[in-house]
Amino acid sequence: MRFSRILSLLLISVFVVSCGSRKKVVTTKKEESHSESREKRVEVSSSENNREAAPVRNSYNYTVESYIAEFAPIAQEEMKLYRIPASITLAQGILESGAGRGDLTRRANNHFGIKCHDWEGERVYHDDDLRGECFRKYKKAKYSYRDHSLFLANRGRYASLFELDPDDYRGWAKGLRKAGYATDRRYPDKLIDLIERYELYRYDSEILGKASRVYTSIPQENSDSYVVRKGDTLYSIAKRYNTTVEEIKRNNDLVSNNISIGQVLNIK
Repeated sequence: MRFSRILSLLLISVFVVSCGSRKKVVTTKKEESHSESREKRVEVSSSENNREAAPVRNSYNYTVESYIAEFAPIAQEEMKLYRIPASITLAQGILESGAGRGDLTRRANNHFGIKCHDWEGERVYHDDDLRGECFRKYKKAKYSYRDHSLFLANRGRYASLFELDPDDYRGWAKGLRKAGYATDRRYPDKLIDLIERYELYRYDSEILGKASRVYTSIPQENSDSYVVRKGDTLYSIAKRYNTTVEEIKRNNDLVSNNISIGQVLNIK
């Protein structure tokens, strides 16, 4: 009798253990959803952090350099055909179009602010000297560049400019203002500053097959010092001398990026 009771207890124990081993762990949909959403949050957070850490390249210099890279070949082609310095065309394009970001340029592909006058093509209206003035509209930017060349070449008041050397960008800058292209008295200075800051005269030299015309205000790479002129920044000077802003500041005990016209900087 006692033996039978022990045997029964033994059999019951074996049955309970066997059932327990087949028992599965069940995860509810709610728990899976919670886990999945957490992983997604982690991924999004990581992605956002990476985006914030990425360098932002939207500075004015980067915008201008991008514009030059895109339109320098077109300006050089116009120089071949019409003898207008590519440096002048590029500088005017940068100035008039806001380096391609101006409202008129975005709406009409008009890079030089040329108004309608005797224009028979498409047009847009834009506030300039007066409100709602008529400006020419082009399908592509390259047509704006060609119209700029024709505008200068076919008008008698600009004829004297074509007697200048094709790399005399200073003469062209001053001549444009004198001939009435712009009313801004500082227009020539602005063009010259752009040309010399971004070394646009190089594009003239490539077409002419000769060394760039060098003015006394343009620094030489073997110089040990430089006199600051109008429009200079530490960045532009460092770029010309293939050095860094930090190096120039160290050489001159500068505590900020502020410089003044006439200031002598030690470069090396």
